[in-house]
Amino acid sequence: MLTVLTPVPGTAVAMSEVDDPVFAQGMVGPGVAVQPARHRHEAVAPIAGRIVKLHPHAFLVLGEGGRGVLVHLGIDTVKLDGAGFETLVEEGAAVEPGTSVIRWDPADVERQGLSPVVPVVALEADAAAVADPAAGEVAAGDTLFRWA
Repeated sequence: MLTVLTPVPGTAVAMSEVDDPVFAQGMVGPGVAVQPARHRHEAVAPIAGRIVKLHPHAFLVLGEGGRGVLVHLGIDTVKLDGAGFETLVEEGAAVEPGTSVIRWDPADVERQGLSPVVPVVALEADAAAVADPAAGEVAAGDTLFRWA
C-alpha cells in the first residue's frame, strides 16, 4: 500500500468534480483533487521517488515499484507558458514526501480565468486501487489517498 500525500493545502474533492473530462473521467488514472488555498505556496512531492517529468505547472514522481503520481497545478495552466510558476528542483531529482517542487499562487491562476484545482493522479492504476480518499480540509503533507 502506497500512501500518497497532499501536495498543496486546501480542500480535498472527488476527481469527478474536476472541470476537465480527462481528469474527471479518470482517463489518465484515478486519484483525488484539491481545491487549493488561494495564496502563494509550494507544491510538494506526494511520494518518495524521482521527478521524471517537470513542467512549470505539473510534475510526475516515479516511486517504488514503478508507480507514478502526477500532480497538475490547475486546469489548462499549460497556456500560461510557465508564468507565475517557479520550479524548485530539477527533472531527475530524487525527492522525499514533502520536498518542495514548485512555488505558485492559485489566486493568480484564477485571475487568469483558469481553474486552480489540483488533480493528483495514480497513473495507469485501476479505479479500485485508490482507497481511503481524503475529504474536506487538508494540509500539505496530509494523507490524500492510499494506492493498493
